[in-house]
Amino acid sequence: MPTKRDAIVEALRRRILGGEIERGSRLRQDEVATWFDASITPVREAFHRLEAEGLVVSEAHRGVRVAGIDLERFKALYVTRMLLEPYAMRRAVLRISRHELKGAYALLDELAQANAAGDGSLRNLKTREFHFFFYRHCGMPGLVGEIEAKWDSFPWDFTLDDAARADQSHHEHIELVEAVRSVDGEAAARLTAEHIRRGFLSLSRKIVGAEIEDPFDVDVD
Repeated sequence: MPTKRDAIVEALRRRILGGEIERGSRLRQDEVATWFDASITPVREAFHRLEAEGLVVSEAHRGVRVAGIDLERFKALYVTRMLLEPYAMRRAVLRISRHELKGAYALLDELAQANAAGDGSLRNLKTREFHFFFYRHCGMPGLVGEIEAKWDSFPWDFTLDDAARADQSHHEHIELVEAVRSVDGEAAARLTAEHIRRGFLSLSRKIVGAEIEDPFDVDVD
């Protein structure tokens, strides 16, 4: 059963990655405790958890603030996702039925509606639901948990106003569903990897302000 700390972690993470709490903002323990009608103890525990995820930083004599983007951590999250998610997708293809696949098409429709409305927060929520619809069919709950941890730390707030990437991403999602429908695990894994790569490079351009080389390439330092 989720604890008060867990509820605060989830809510703060959602607000940060949804852009409601801006990067660099200070988080006061007493104020956060008031938001969630909680004592200081679960708030402090929540801050420790979010600091381990890289979403907040604790500064001596200055308290806690929402972290900026650590480029090396960002790259490491991306590389780890590239190792985990295509494999999970390859496994899921073998375990999902045609009947269950109707759920993926329904999520595609919901994603299209979010895109049309220009609602970046809803789009990111539905994007997560779409991908984990497949990952949860991979037959390895522990692997799904590892992938969730990477998603929880990824800087999705920087994607909220990227309409061009959202349109491209939607077409990639359609291709992915078609690969699963064709029971082509290798194609699904390849499309997943390419989808993650394009998303990372698009997001890195926004964060860094310039093109960077793909760190998943073993020749890149």
